Amino acid sequence: MKTLAAFVVMCAAAVIIGTAAYAGSDDTAAIKAVEQNFVAGVQAKNADRIMSNYQKSPDLIVFDLIPPRQYTGWDAYRTDWQGVLAGCKDAPAMEMNDLIVEGDKRYAYGHNIQHLTCTTTGGQKLDVTFRVTDAYKKIAGKWLIVHEHVSVPVDLETGKPDMNSKP
Repeated sequence: MKTLAAFVVMCAAAVIIGTAAYAGSDDTAAIKAVEQNFVAGVQAKNADRIMSNYQKSPDLIVFDLIPPRQYTGWDAYRTDWQGVLAGCKDAPAMEMNDLIVEGDKRYAYGHNIQHLTCTTTGGQKLDVTFRVTDAYKKIAGKWLIVHEHVSVPVDLETGKPDMNSKP
């Protein structure tokens, strides 16, 4: 948790003074490879491949679309993904767009838009577009996601989520 707090302070300071350090091209490419591996894991319905992109720690925190409010720890989030994948009768289609990555040699953050579709085991078509912000940390020379926030906009008049929001 202290590491995450330090990361948040670092990002806030960079924004305030307007001098955010950019991840080097090698680091940016490595982080983008993490995200590509994540997408490939979803499309393969492989929870282990998905989770290989996350810090394997009880310190992992994920705010997901699916309740509860947060998943704490690698095991809890893996269980979430197993449930999502089991809920798809077919192989999910996943697209990731607008990936932006910034950071330094040890910490980085990224944000993107993801689109997921599949046919549920009940025969319905799942089609959702959501926003993802990831915090990455280089651990033992490998970039891993250490915090994730997944969200959709909410129509304040109806209180309903906009599951296919467009810019």
